[in-house]
Amino acid sequence: MKANSTVVSEGKQNEGKFQSTVLYVKQHWQLYVIFLLPALVLTLIFKYIPMGGILIAFQEYNPFRGILGSEWVGFKYFQRFLSSPDFMTYLGNTLKLSIYGLLWGFPMPILLAFLLNRIESTGIKKKIQLVLYMPNFISVIVLCGIVRIFLSVTGPVNLLFGSQINFMTMPEAFRTIYIASGIWQGAGWASIMYTASLSNASQDLKEAALIDGANIFQQIKAVEWPAIKDMVVIQFILQAGNIMSVGFEKAYALQTDLNMGTSEIIATYVYKKGLLDGDYSFSTAVGLFNTVINVILLVAVNKIVAKMNDGKGL
Repeated sequence: MKANSTVVSEGKQNEGKFQSTVLYVKQHWQLYVIFLLPALVLTLIFKYIPMGGILIAFQEYNPFRGILGSEWVGFKYFQRFLSSPDFMTYLGNTLKLSIYGLLWGFPMPILLAFLLNRIESTGIKKKIQLVLYMPNFISVIVLCGIVRIFLSVTGPVNLLFGSQINFMTMPEAFRTIYIASGIWQGAGWASIMYTASLSNASQDLKEAALIDGANIFQQIKAVEWPAIKDMVVIQFILQAGNIMSVGFEKAYALQTDLNMGTSEIIATYVYKKGLLDGDYSFSTAVGLFNTVINVILLVAVNKIVAKMNDGKGL
């Protein structure tokens, strides 16, 4: 009886708090409007209204006539892209760059978080974290400039090995350069969320594992991995769902005429067709195709991971 009365009293308290919160919001609704309205207006103007631009993909778009005055052509530009002899090349380059980047880049922040969690000295740990986080604040263009300098014929890499290889002109080296530089730049910063999740790991379980003689891998499996498992699942779903969203700026900045065979991806193709060639309808169709594939991948990966993870997904 006491347990039931306690549950009832807690329910009444929660209901009372909820009602008081609703009453407070009603009394001060002007304050909430003042703070929320600018964000809602900006989101509407810059996020939702531009979505109407996808209509260009189904039109023979004429900038002078506008979207409403341009002629409708249906799926003409989608058929043109899918039947293009370069379609499989651009799609393959995009998928390879994304999938290889996911396979090599996704585990690195997790490994860094586990390694950082083993450091007991707070001072040393903070210094190492500072070094690891610093590359994230380098802009993509500056990073690409650094990569070009290091890998040039007269760069430090060739001086170190006594060679004269221009790595930026080698199609087979582009993916390695792209993925390795991305890991160096972003792995440290991406490890922050895993490091924060590891702080929630039970210290009692860790001490018990040490007393039982568990080695490092057994400690990670039994104590630390459960603390970050949900975070890993969420991040994997998001990254796997963005397989087609390869960074345009970096791919374009590292692109040369000689490595075009592997560096030309859908994003750079859209840029060249839309802004350089002025083929707005075709570039919009290609970009919309890319977005649709991303959405399909996101939903599919989420369902697959949910089935493998006891129904837990996004």
